[in-house]
Amino acid sequence: MAFGWIDEQARLRRRAGLVRTLRPRAADTPLLDLASNDYLGLARHPEVVEGAARAARTWGGGATGSRLVTGSTELHAELERELADFCGFEAALVFSSGYAANLAAVTALAPHGSLIVSDAGNHASLIDGCRLARGTTQIAAHADPDAVGKALSGHDGPAIAVSDTVFSVDGDAAPLAGLAAACREYGAGLVVDDAHGLGVLGEGGRGAPHAAGLAGADDVVVTVTLSKSLGSQGGAVLGPARAVEHLVNAARTFIFDTGLAPAAAGAALAALRLLRREPERAARAGAVARELHTRLTALGLETVRPDAAVVSVRAPSPEQAVRWAADCRAAGLSVGCFRPPSVPDGISRLRLTARADLSGAEIDRAVQVIGETRP
Repeated sequence: MAFGWIDEQARLRRRAGLVRTLRPRAADTPLLDLASNDYLGLARHPEVVEGAARAARTWGGGATGSRLVTGSTELHAELERELADFCGFEAALVFSSGYAANLAAVTALAPHGSLIVSDAGNHASLIDGCRLARGTTQIAAHADPDAVGKALSGHDGPAIAVSDTVFSVDGDAAPLAGLAAACREYGAGLVVDDAHGLGVLGEGGRGAPHAAGLAGADDVVVTVTLSKSLGSQGGAVLGPARAVEHLVNAARTFIFDTGLAPAAAGAALAALRLLRREPERAARAGAVARELHTRLTALGLETVRPDAAVVSVRAPSPEQAVRWAADCRAAGLSVGCFRPPSVPDGISRLRLTARADLSGAEIDRAVQVIGETRP
């Protein structure tokens, strides 16, 4: 029978407690949200919503084609200029998603004969980029510049090191200065995904590479998403103009994908301009994360110290993590639940995302619910 193997896979998932379920949310929900990646609380900000609406009224509901045909608008170019300027890079290129941006950066910058050194804790989109690239991939120990240097030292030819700047599961930051030094010692490029750093780290939220003094470097390429701190959707690659021009000509997820919808570009541009005016939002998101960590640790929970806005709370097992998240939801709190195979270390956890717009009372409520529902 066609696809008969699916039933066996479903049975195995149920037995392991790994079934995933879509849960459509209503436009108006009473749940306190610590599950989304809306770090700065901008997804529903009136200026951001109006930016999306104005763009849709002006440009229509869709981009109408790939960026190289009809999908590039003046709005896309404006967003690229302002994003590059804000983050301190020479050029930017906008994609339909952060996932597509990561696939583009890794595959286009790792041709046949090249070496990719990839951190063991990287996001799935970077991993998939490594799988699709024509270069050879070597996995390096997590957040270990020495391991990256050792891998690069044995290769003669083009090479890149690839890493998240802030890892999405535990919220720990990569040692960017050390990674850059290792790459420079062996003439390799550094490609980093700043999805969880943009809007939270660096001066006024300019990102982890900016904070590490790497913004504008000619050997550093950065990918970002517009769907987290900027409250919209889409992604971008930032870097030297020659690298961005190369992506325009070589990145398949740019050449063959429909351009980002104008509404998403308009929302992201409005959010970026708002962040420029209100840089304190970045500091507030980090402060909320640190407070959650301090208070949950005081309750005796095993909590990873956050370097940005992600707070990870360990759970005893996948089944108990699922139950814990469900009990939090029943008590009015929405939290993320990460378990294998999403987390290759085999450790299940609740994943909390701090938001700059959380009040003191909401933080109190979140800590209380998580403590009262612990396994």
